[in-house]
Amino acid sequence: MISIDVIVGLQWGDEGKGKIVHAMADKYDVVARFQGGPNAGHTIYVNDRKIILHHLPSGIVSSCSYNIVGSGMVVDPSTLIEEIKALQSVVPDVSDRLYLSYRAVLIMPTHTLLDRASERAKGDSCVGSTQRGIAPSYMDKTGRNALRIIDILRSDFESMYRRLKTKHLKLLKVYDAEDLIESLDSMEDKWFEAIEFMRSLHFVNEPYLWEKLDNVSVLAEGAQGTMLDIQWGTYPYVTSSNTISGSVSVGLGVSPKHIRKVIGITKAYTTRVGNGPFPTEMPEEIANVIRQRGGEYGSTTGRPRRCGWLDLVALKYATIINGVDELVITKTDVLTNFKPLKVAIDYDLNGRRIKEVIPYLEQVKPIYQDIEPWQSVSFKDKNFASFIDIIEGYLSVPVTMVSYGPRKEQIIKVKAKGTMAY
Repeated sequence: MISIDVIVGLQWGDEGKGKIVHAMADKYDVVARFQGGPNAGHTIYVNDRKIILHHLPSGIVSSCSYNIVGSGMVVDPSTLIEEIKALQSVVPDVSDRLYLSYRAVLIMPTHTLLDRASERAKGDSCVGSTQRGIAPSYMDKTGRNALRIIDILRSDFESMYRRLKTKHLKLLKVYDAEDLIESLDSMEDKWFEAIEFMRSLHFVNEPYLWEKLDNVSVLAEGAQGTMLDIQWGTYPYVTSSNTISGSVSVGLGVSPKHIRKVIGITKAYTTRVGNGPFPTEMPEEIANVIRQRGGEYGSTTGRPRRCGWLDLVALKYATIINGVDELVITKTDVLTNFKPLKVAIDYDLNGRRIKEVIPYLEQVKPIYQDIEPWQSVSFKDKNFASFIDIIEGYLSVPVTMVSYGPRKEQIIKVKAKGTMAY
């Protein structure tokens, strides 16, 4: 029997999912990514060494036997191989415990160029893409044109590549982006070297893996966050995949009946990268303090993150969509002794008080509840305990872990309300 626990982000990404997966992974036989691609940046620490993973599941540095790059992902071979080689000094057997889904889509160099051209053409109305080729590769997938990992084993792979490349070059001319093509030759050299390396790795046809394995525990690791889901996020300022728990079945080829629980991750405040509505965004002078305290700069892009107060309306929405069973709150140390301190409990929509996330979120204004600051991240501090009570009461979801630093040891496990495991 397969038992799957799912880790999902409940905000606009960057909630600290990588650290939580890293902290939990030793308890599982399999850790699997089920969507997204190198636009993810999951940060973990191993022996004081900072490691940022883009494709690889965060369980790759744990003892679990299988780390799966699932079929719902898009994969840039160049970035993937860089990750593997960079990790080999810490995890010598990384290639032995890594499995690539046959059905995951390849990001070609021209996908990256198309991403850059598209963002440039949009000007001030750009989405804020990481420009890693994510959207164009997912577009080719839904358009039934994409190359998949299984294709690298075909004898006619290079001709398949050339056909799709020709289409992309025509699109780049439409964007008037011929200047971007100047870098293509060097990108392709690196890409094909990576393809050759990939052919030596393990591949997996997920449904048959689940059929073969017996009494196995799986930790499914999501990327980005619920508010960036292409269907349920702040469209069009979203990513190109479904980031919610329902995507696990599609992205890993496993029946939803095997999902045991969903663990939602949220910061004690809110951040987002790129453009788009952000109701609880702080004034810049306050945001800058949070940004410095919390190191709020993109793991993938290095861009400064926009910072805001905790949005309980949006968080409730995310817990409903994902069916969240347990809540993990990260970055609680960042708000220690912080004044003022607020959480949004309602929205104002043209003078009407609502508790709903609407499709055009830029139309609402947050209504806040003031919070008394805490002096320490401890349930012995009544203000901190009250903050957790407010969140649990609003969401009707128990908080089971509280994180207060970047390392996996900096976690309070909560046995019951207000009771610390250690």
